[in-house]
Amino acid sequence: MPPDGSGDHDSGVAMDRVTNAYLRAAGEPGSRLGQAVEQVESAPSLSAWGKRFINRPLFVGETEMRRFADDLQRLLGLLLELPDRLFDGSLERFGDAIGLAPERSALMRRLGVVPPACGRADVYHDGDGYRMLEFGIGSDHGGWDRSGEIPRAFLRDEAFAEFAAEHRLGYTHSATELVTTLRGVAGGEPVVALVEAPGALAKWGGSWRPLRQVLSDCGLRSHVGELGDLTVRGGHVYMAGDRVDVVYRCFDADQLLDDPDALALAERIFKLHEAGAVVLWTPLETNLFCEKECMTMLSDHAGSGCFSAEEQAVIDRVIPWTRSLNGRTDAGLLDRCRANREQLILKPSGLFGGRGVVPGWKTTDSAWSEALREGAAMGAVIQRRVVPAAEPVFDPVTQELRPWHAVHGFYYTPTGFAGTHARIAPADRSAVIGLMIESSTQFAGVFHVMDSQ
Repeated sequence: MPPDGSGDHDSGVAMDRVTNAYLRAAGEPGSRLGQAVEQVESAPSLSAWGKRFINRPLFVGETEMRRFADDLQRLLGLLLELPDRLFDGSLERFGDAIGLAPERSALMRRLGVVPPACGRADVYHDGDGYRMLEFGIGSDHGGWDRSGEIPRAFLRDEAFAEFAAEHRLGYTHSATELVTTLRGVAGGEPVVALVEAPGALAKWGGSWRPLRQVLSDCGLRSHVGELGDLTVRGGHVYMAGDRVDVVYRCFDADQLLDDPDALALAERIFKLHEAGAVVLWTPLETNLFCEKECMTMLSDHAGSGCFSAEEQAVIDRVIPWTRSLNGRTDAGLLDRCRANREQLILKPSGLFGGRGVVPGWKTTDSAWSEALREGAAMGAVIQRRVVPAAEPVFDPVTQELRPWHAVHGFYYTPTGFAGTHARIAPADRSAVIGLMIESSTQFAGVFHVMDSQ
């Protein structure tokens, strides 16, 4: 398995310098710096998340962060060009190649368009550089309400604001970038409806209502509801008495496939989008490009001949070595996977949110062989393990610093980088850092250390 390349030494030094300065200052007798997280927990836009915030933000180097953001935009361009480059522009052939069932594929490509690049990429920093774990393209990926709002809340604390000024800390407010994008696609000041599948708000409303509040704080009129709450009159869409300009899609294709009534309600919106009466943000086509097999198509580029040497360098710099496991996988690849168990992780193709993931370094040889066999039978990807750099976090119980691991969410719009935040958990817990997988997972705000002038 090939190495990932070099990182940015100067940027890493800046991160460590500011982190150490923060920990020293927060640990001084009488210091209020460590209590700045109280501003986050009490902020109206964040209070719905309770006390799921670590007691300090993370610090990243601005130069390295923006360099990776540029690589990410180039990689997204390559991702969205895969149907053209490999399948003569056919989304149907693309869907077949990534292993989608015909009905699921047909729904995901209902509008037949290449979607806009807007969403969140999940990324580890391994101490040398940022490495992509998964693409999160599409409006149904959350967190826009936290990214930017957490740093903004930290800065309301006087002690932290002084620290931030001294160390030249900055951030990007993701919701502001999203609002700019929504105004652009609507051609003015839109009314936005954040729309879930029927019955789904009972489970997911806690994720979308904070976003509605942040959008409103940014000056955008918005509502939260389900597909059944949308009414159509005179060829236009309405919710809560307001004519809707943008339907912000919070549901995914699987939610519609499971419910014929939901599918019929969504079809109304698809047709009105095609007629230009409303903007569907984002179309279901984004779900095509979230499939894990897309990572393989990029990483396993040697035989395709469709990427330039420069493009291959970007891919190898950002994406860990990734290969497909299926009924056509050759015995040689399986043998290499068995031999390199401790450096690999298996991810089922059809599951998300960390479900079904098998970390090779946490299994026995026999269990790993069985996981590979099942993965090849059901469809999976195998990926080189990325070990995130440790982030020291103060434990109020032991009064000691403990290592935590963070997955950074990089947000992006069609115009580029739109901010970042992190999910973070103790390093000795789950191999997957996710709210639904590991109960100790918390949120962290991210500041970048601005370059010296």
